[in-house]
Amino acid sequence: MSFDSKHFLASVSAAPGVYRMLDVQGETLYIGKAKRLKARLASYFRGTLNAKTQALVGRIADIQVTVTRTETEALLLEQTLIKELRPPYNILLRDDKSYPFVFVSDRHPYPALEYKRARARRDDGRYLGPYPSSGAVRESLSLMQKIFRIRNCEDSVFAHRTRPCLQYQIQRCSAPCVDYISEEDYRRDLEHAVMCLEGKSEQVTDELTAAMERASQALAFEEAARLRDQVQHLRQLQARQFVDTEGGDADIIALAERPGALCVSVISVRQGRMLGASHYAPATASTWAPKPCWVNSSASSTWARAVRHPAK
Repeated sequence: MSFDSKHFLASVSAAPGVYRMLDVQGETLYIGKAKRLKARLASYFRGTLNAKTQALVGRIADIQVTVTRTETEALLLEQTLIKELRPPYNILLRDDKSYPFVFVSDRHPYPALEYKRARARRDDGRYLGPYPSSGAVRESLSLMQKIFRIRNCEDSVFAHRTRPCLQYQIQRCSAPCVDYISEEDYRRDLEHAVMCLEGKSEQVTDELTAAMERASQALAFEEAARLRDQVQHLRQLQARQFVDTEGGDADIIALAERPGALCVSVISVRQGRMLGASHYAPATASTWAPKPCWVNSSASSTWARAVRHPAK
C-alpha cells in the first residue's frame, strides 16, 4: 500500500525536528533533520528527485517525526539516531564524519583537549561529543582552558618548550611543559574539564568548593583563591544552561486519545541526551486499554508523564 503523503503533510508540524522514514516492516530507511519539518518533508513528494531519492520514497510506508525546540537540537538527535540505527540511506553520516568532537589522548602524560572532525580508529583516547558545529567545540575548549588551564598546544611544541608560552602568561595554561604543575594535579584538572563537557559541572562545582574550604583552613590562600575563581566561572556557565540535568535518566510518555483511536509516544532521555521517540498506535482503542491513571473522561485528550529513573 502506497504512503498517503497528502494526508500526512496536512498534519505534520512546521517546527524544527527529526523525521524517520520507515518501510513496510517498520525498519528505518532514512533519518533526517529539518529547520521546518513540513517544508522539508513536502520536498520529497514534489518536483524532480534524483534516482536515489526516488528509490527511497518508493519504499516509504510510514514517517515518524520528533519535534525539537531548535535546529541544533534536531541535528544532535539526528546524529544520535543515525549512530544507533544505521539506516541504509544515511551512507554519508553513519561514520560521524560530519560532526566535530573533543578528543583527549590516553598516550600523553599531560593530554591536551583537541578538536577533531571525525573519529580515527588508531587514536587511543576519549571522544566527547558530537557537537553541532566547529564553533561550539572551540567555545567549549576556550571555556575549559580559561577555567582549568588545560594546554592546547601540539605535542611537538610541548616537547621542545624550555620556558612558558604566552598562554601561561594570560592564565590559559598551567605550563606542564616546564613542570610548573605536577602530573597528578594536571590530571585532576583535566578530569574536571572532561566532567564539565559531559554535563557534570554541578558535581565538579561541589568538589572544587570542598577543596577551596580545605585550602582555606590550611591557610593556603592562593590555592583557595584559584579554586574560588574556578567555582565562580562554573556557576556562570551553569546559569547559561537551560536543560535540567538533575537526577538520572528519564522516559517521557505521552498519550493522545480520540474516538476510536489511540496513540502512545515514549521519548527516551539518557544522561541528558534525547535518544529519540517510539510511537505505538493500536488499530482501535478497544484493542489496548491504558491503566486507570491515564483515563480521562473527555472525548479527545492528550496526557504527558515524565518517569525519572533513579541514579545507579
